[in-house]
Amino acid sequence: MKFSLSWLKEHLETEATLEQICDTLPMLGLEVEELINPAEKLSPFTIAHVIEAVQHPNADRLRVCKVDTGTETIQVVCGAPNARTGMKGVFAPSGSHVPGTGVDLKKGVIRGEESNGMLCSERELGLSDEHDGIIDLAEDAPVGMSYAEYAGLDDPVIDIAITPDRADCLGVRGIARDLAAAGLGTLKPLDTSEVKGTFASPIGWDVDVPEPSLVPYVVGRYFKGVKNGPSPKWMQDRLVAVGLRPISALVDITNYMMLDVGRPLHAYDADKVSGGKIRIRLSKAGESYEALNEKTYTFEDGMLVLGDEHGIDDMAGIMGGERTGCGDDTVNMYLEVAIFDPISVAMTGRKLNVLSDARYRFERGLDPTSPTWGVHLASKLVLDICGGEASELVVHGQEEDWKRTITLRHSRIKGLAGIDVPEERAKDILTRLGFEVSGSGEAISAVMPSWRYRDVEGEACLVEEIIRINGYDEIPVVSLETGHVVPEPALSKAQVREGTSKRLLASRGMMEAVTFSFLSQDEAELFGGGADELKLVNPISSELDVMRPSILPNLIAAAVRGANMGIGDASLFEVGPQYADATPKGQSTVVAGLRVGRTGPKDWASSTRAVDAFDAKADVMALLEALEAPAGNLQVSTDAPAWYHPGRSGALRLGPNVLATFGELHPKVLKAMDLKGPAVAFEIFLAKVPTPKAKGPAKPFLKLSPFQPLTRDFAFVVEKDVPAEKLVRAAAGADKALISGVHLFDEYQGKGLEETEKSIALQITLQPVDATLTDEQIGEVTRKIVAQVEKATGGRIRG
Repeated sequence: MKFSLSWLKEHLETEATLEQICDTLPMLGLEVEELINPAEKLSPFTIAHVIEAVQHPNADRLRVCKVDTGTETIQVVCGAPNARTGMKGVFAPSGSHVPGTGVDLKKGVIRGEESNGMLCSERELGLSDEHDGIIDLAEDAPVGMSYAEYAGLDDPVIDIAITPDRADCLGVRGIARDLAAAGLGTLKPLDTSEVKGTFASPIGWDVDVPEPSLVPYVVGRYFKGVKNGPSPKWMQDRLVAVGLRPISALVDITNYMMLDVGRPLHAYDADKVSGGKIRIRLSKAGESYEALNEKTYTFEDGMLVLGDEHGIDDMAGIMGGERTGCGDDTVNMYLEVAIFDPISVAMTGRKLNVLSDARYRFERGLDPTSPTWGVHLASKLVLDICGGEASELVVHGQEEDWKRTITLRHSRIKGLAGIDVPEERAKDILTRLGFEVSGSGEAISAVMPSWRYRDVEGEACLVEEIIRINGYDEIPVVSLETGHVVPEPALSKAQVREGTSKRLLASRGMMEAVTFSFLSQDEAELFGGGADELKLVNPISSELDVMRPSILPNLIAAAVRGANMGIGDASLFEVGPQYADATPKGQSTVVAGLRVGRTGPKDWASSTRAVDAFDAKADVMALLEALEAPAGNLQVSTDAPAWYHPGRSGALRLGPNVLATFGELHPKVLKAMDLKGPAVAFEIFLAKVPTPKAKGPAKPFLKLSPFQPLTRDFAFVVEKDVPAEKLVRAAAGADKALISGVHLFDEYQGKGLEETEKSIALQITLQPVDATLTDEQIGEVTRKIVAQVEKATGGRIRG
């Protein structure tokens, strides 16, 4: 939001300096992004008198001028066709920088004649594109005076950032109101008195929308006999200062009102409106119109538009149409002052990718009373500048019921903000901000002003208003009370786990990704989502309209983008939320990973292979061990979700709880998302990973055996459908005191075995603790292992 200092003072009676204003704005929550002072770049330029201008003796198009700068008389060679004796112009001395051309002036000799400085055109000063001649000033222009001061170009422009909740500060008056409340002056009254009409408007409203909330209140007024010439210089100067190009009086008035009081308007050339009605309705798919930016937009079903019997000619709250726009020949004008549904405006603007100052204000919410006073404020400007005659008002709907009373307990100011603000001071702040305040103590009542009804919702909002006006720098600096000799950890266990997951996966060569928590409907359905309850009402894009049921589709999309740029092998992971349903419990934090392509780059000294399900399982197991989960007790099942390959995937569980899923991605998923495989993925559900039991403040005592470990190999014959994991568990449980490890190293099917059988080979490590094992002890453990495996799996030792 840009505004000039003089424009601000139209609303604020103040003696504050520019520095004081710029220091106060950030303390009010209005961050100053830039301070532009045009007088600084124009400081070298002064008004000069051309005493004499004669033909250059060696050049037909040049003139040699004697120039009185107010301090001295010097010679300047000038090529402007309008340079003449007696004129007054703008002089730039040698050594000055010319902003319009970027040239640093130096003394020189042009075609044999000395030249010191130059007489400037508007383009050379950076004021416009005009360069047909030098600036020709009035005869009474004071010689030697700063040109910036003379021309009113010494007005600083302040550019501030507006947070989405402060729509009231999208007009200069709202900013002035905040500064006045902060003690930097007095807010001047705004003349919104009624302008009575003298005739009935020949144009009315035809509102045909399914919900009244789409167009709750709209006011129109017809003006006849207006003269649409250039707007006054003061208005043009203010618009130019903030970056808007003056067009014509009627158009400039609408832009000025939008910036001055935050009230967007639209002016129609009334003679171009057909049928005597402006119809407000929802668009039909395929309808289009040419906007004022000379672009044609095609609508979808259900977009809020305005038009006449010829069709659409206004995108409600965003941009008007070229067909009914005001021009220099406009003599009758119809003014629209409306309130449109903010969500409808935002959705239309995003879908059609149209940005405008009007949309920016409509989608943040306008003062619901603004059509009432805005039409009269605009009427005064139209009648004063363009003349003519105003009709009676044409009104549809009424003001929203915006009044809301909030009770403030004075003690809550100290409770929420940690600072004592005297009661009278607090009430005075709210009053200066426009609240109607009554009561005292723990029962202060505040009726909010109409321009704040969208963002002030409760007691905490009132406390915030009091604190920011009172000054954030008034809040005392105090140390946090820990309550413990040794402070408790700043991070929760869940936060620590997320950090551990990121570091572990990064150490395994994976790159962290951070993606949106939403995706398209088609992608959501591929991963078991897409329910209506998870669709966004106001998505940032039509392709990002559903909360994600899984992180994997976002990682796949990132891998596809990488592949399109020549990065075929990808290893990505993300730690973030995914959404099973719309309830709080439906959101869960998941660690998801994706590997695509081969295990490494081509190399002459080593071979690579395509990634497979076991790569994903290895990532999962490594992470679960890092999280101190009981990895040795996990069971593997084959019930991975449908987006995994049915025969090359699995789930890791502890009883009924699934801790993780892993495996190759289903071919239909790869095809639908245009990813060239092979691709494997995993998902770890952090909330289901059990927290390790507390073991006291110190780690348990490390016991190392001084005795040599012993390994023995076993081959068991079992049925084909018996999982190898079952054998491993059975063997490990035969003697937990001696057996320190079980490793599966071979599987065999074929000659010597039945078709329904397979042979599993295990290497079992025995680790004695108290003494070296005897043959009898080894034999006893061997018998236990065989018996335990036979009992658990029905297997037998292979002969």
